[in-house]
Amino acid sequence: MHNVTLIPGDGTGPELTSSVVKIFEAAGAPINWEIREAGLKTFEESGSVLPEDVLTSIRRNKVALKGPLTTPIGEGFRSVNVALRKKLDLFANLRPARSYPGVPSRYENIDLVVVRENMEDLYAGIEHMVGEDAAESIKIITRKGSTRIVRFAFDYARAHKRRKVTVVHKANIMKCTDGLFLDVAREIAGEYPDIEFEDRIVDNMSMQLVKKPELYDVMVMPNLYGDILSDICAGLVGGLGVAPGANLGTDIAVFEPVHGSAPKYAGLDKVNPTATILSAVMMLFHLGEEETAQKIQAALAAVLAEGKDVTYDLGGTAATSEMTAAIIKKMK
Repeated sequence: MHNVTLIPGDGTGPELTSSVVKIFEAAGAPINWEIREAGLKTFEESGSVLPEDVLTSIRRNKVALKGPLTTPIGEGFRSVNVALRKKLDLFANLRPARSYPGVPSRYENIDLVVVRENMEDLYAGIEHMVGEDAAESIKIITRKGSTRIVRFAFDYARAHKRRKVTVVHKANIMKCTDGLFLDVAREIAGEYPDIEFEDRIVDNMSMQLVKKPELYDVMVMPNLYGDILSDICAGLVGGLGVAPGANLGTDIAVFEPVHGSAPKYAGLDKVNPTATILSAVMMLFHLGEEETAQKIQAALAAVLAEGKDVTYDLGGTAATSEMTAAIIKKMK
């Protein structure tokens, strides 16, 4: 039995994580859920978006599943997702993008993995006002941070029998920061002669992904580029509703869907649970529960392929709970 911290999340998060709990129970997944609240709910109640008991639980269990959490745009508290990654040193953000038959998309047979550095770069939010009429944001790239994320990407590629790693950068302009990232990547690539290595400038990479995504496999990049390009990859396979994710450190892993909390749909039993389910499947693989993970993944894929019991964004009319029930039925 695995003890796992469950953070239900904000908005539609509780409905989506409830879907996972029901599917896991039906599949006989050996999980003991330890529920902890974070985000907007705890901010309103206690003024903290990330209570200490949440961190304590994750540090003890080493694994967590998190529903989406709300981050106000331009005001209010900073992202609880960023805070969680920093406090637990979850330096690697893993975002696979895979085509599933039945999911509406312009592309077929996509199988890409974005490995995003989670702690540095502009996305870290080190910024301040300069007087009243200017604002400055600081981009920090370190050799240590670059080394561990690039090595993570190559280790992932080797472990999952992937053929190539592409490092994404803007070293032609940001010669110090992205230049350091690229130099580190080139050094580390030499230690993995069994894996093909190449580099792409981020703007060109964006075009390449839209034009010929079949040429790419595992891509590793600094924080901000990873946030943007992972959404492009999600768009290639049908959108954020089918995009899972994981934040990984040396010994702690937090799994979560890539999409937001969609507060306007909260409580309507309407939203697509696929991304949350796939994130939970990633968690099962991480825990070594491969048979259960494959069973759930196969049932989900079958429901998606049939296209009858799916939510509105997938071309169906099913409620979240109805799609969940259909997946459970496929496992029996």
